[in-house]
Amino acid sequence: MKIIRTHSSDPAFLGLVAELDNDLRSRYKERQAVYDPYNQVPNLSTVVVAYEGDTAVGCGCFKPYDDDSVEIKRMFVAPASRGTGVAPVILSELEQWARELGYRKAVLETGTLQHEAIRFYQREGFSVTENYGQYIGMETSICMNKKLI
Repeated sequence: MKIIRTHSSDPAFLGLVAELDNDLRSRYKERQAVYDPYNQVPNLSTVVVAYEGDTAVGCGCFKPYDDDSVEIKRMFVAPASRGTGVAPVILSELEQWARELGYRKAVLETGTLQHEAIRFYQREGFSVTENYGQYIGMETSICMNKKLI
């Protein structure tokens, strides 16, 4: 597996994000439209894409949340590559990159119907916390955080 650091206009990233959006719409139906504005990551230079050979199989990114924290966004692994260790490598790269930039904490939001994501993030050291920002009061949101240092 190869991990590359890239940007949010990378065609491989955009293709994987389209798959992610389709997956979310299949789970949450019309409710997903409420989240669509929060999932936009234009002009972001902190994106990673995982490759198996020449095939992009997973992605993730982060953006500043506050002076000490980043928000992990758009984590996705293609269905055929799930369970093969792609997600931990992507998350580790994102966390390392955030540390390199001086961030001390990561936050994220996932959904109540994404049981595999909740278990994954908990295995990776994230703890459930109160919903933050735009996710306050969103009944299908689960927010998590983790110290990076």
